[in-house]
Amino acid sequence: MLTFVVFLFGCKSDKLDEHKVKNLEYTVTSEDRLPEELKDIVDGKKEQPFKMTFRDGEYLYICQGYGEQPCGGYSIQVEEVYQTTNAVYFSSALIGPSQAEERIQMPTYPYIVIKTEYQDMTVVFD
Repeated sequence: MLTFVVFLFGCKSDKLDEHKVKNLEYTVTSEDRLPEELKDIVDGKKEQPFKMTFRDGEYLYICQGYGEQPCGGYSIQVEEVYQTTNAVYFSSALIGPSQAEERIQMPTYPYIVIKTEYQDMTVVFD
């Protein structure tokens, strides 16, 4: 019985708190301003959808790619970037080209990278 009680109370839940503490300031970072190592990683992943983070000791980079798309004209909208007590939450949306827009049928690989202050927290992609 004692072993069972120790087992029950010895485990803790690593449940993430979704209560927003603050919105994070961020910058959408163009490819030419990415650290070289991150640029190489993104280039290797961009053909498939991906979600990843990169820390360089000074900044936290949050990256989301939407994989191969059949044409150009796509954009990505950042919906939220905020911090809770134990995580950073990030959400974005892929916006397709408008019907009126002339599209060249050539594959593209839309992705977004944002740069924010360094955080040593888990990043949750919504």
